[in-house]
Amino acid sequence: MLRPATDADQENVRTWRNHDEVRAVSLTQHVISADEHAAWWANTKDNPSRHVLIYERGGVPSGVVTFFDLDVDAKTSWWGYYLDNDGLTARGELLPAWIQIQREAVKYADAELGLDSLDAEVLEINEGVRRFNKRNGFTELETQNREIGGENVAVIHVRRERPRTDRQEPTS
Repeated sequence: MLRPATDADQENVRTWRNHDEVRAVSLTQHVISADEHAAWWANTKDNPSRHVLIYERGGVPSGVVTFFDLDVDAKTSWWGYYLDNDGLTARGELLPAWIQIQREAVKYADAELGLDSLDAEVLEINEGVRRFNKRNGFTELETQNREIGGENVAVIHVRRERPRTDRQEPTS
């Protein structure tokens, strides 16, 4: 289940983002400080072009989905997500959660936001996410090299376009 993030979720979101495995596949790989995260949170929570949602698994907060650069008129957005790797691994639920969070986010993008296209970026080395993206209708568009963590890294722009027959107005 996805629900809007609240101030009570702020530290969980930072902790999950700072996990070594999450940082290793992120576009920014440094450890996010409390001050940096607080500034991002303050800028994000009241920004209409951003939606931050908490993914709950079995009633336990277990991940975050962020829609950003949301353009309701153009029906487009960028997005990203990550999980509580430690908590989900301890419960033996990391893989099913990883599958579920993306599927729920895509449903939210379609049904709640009414998006016609959803964009993201993924590191070329992140083969698991790339394969899963393809299974969920994302197309790899272009690859750019960027400096990430002091190294030259290939970053792939992906997009999922909702089929014309499925397009409708958002429910909210």
